[in-house]
Amino acid sequence: MSPARMRETNGLLKIGDFAEAAQTNLRTLRYYEELGLLSPASRSAGGFRYYRPTDVHRVLLIRNLQELGLHLDGIRDLMGSREALEDNGDLLERTRRALEEHLELLGKRMQMLDEQSASIRSALGKLDSCDGCEHSPDPENNYCEPCARTGAALPALLSALF
Repeated sequence: MSPARMRETNGLLKIGDFAEAAQTNLRTLRYYEELGLLSPASRSAGGFRYYRPTDVHRVLLIRNLQELGLHLDGIRDLMGSREALEDNGDLLERTRRALEEHLELLGKRMQMLDEQSASIRSALGKLDSCDGCEHSPDPENNYCEPCARTGAALPALLSALF
């Protein structure tokens, strides 16, 4: 949005410009509003929604929390309503709780990714030992399950791909 248009709207973004800045669509923004996750900063006399440019951060946080497996109702509870706070202490406590929850979810996701990475490394290691093997995965040998050379079960990912 041009600086002139920003001045015309007191620095607020029309919903279309905001959706573009947040890399989402109007339907998603309206849905987030319906769920109480996002509120426009103001509305025009004609009902147009206007958002603060910094509300993009809120949309990105919602998306990040969704990617970490939190459902929208959980995100709403975690983020709470900006209007429902009694005082600054409530705001700080809710913010701390939200950040700690986000950090915990990230830790769980990183652990899961580490486990998946180890599983892939295990499959690649076994695959290296398959190079030059006289056996080839097919229905006759149960797709090399268990390994004809070692008698050991294949790593789960290799078994899935064979």
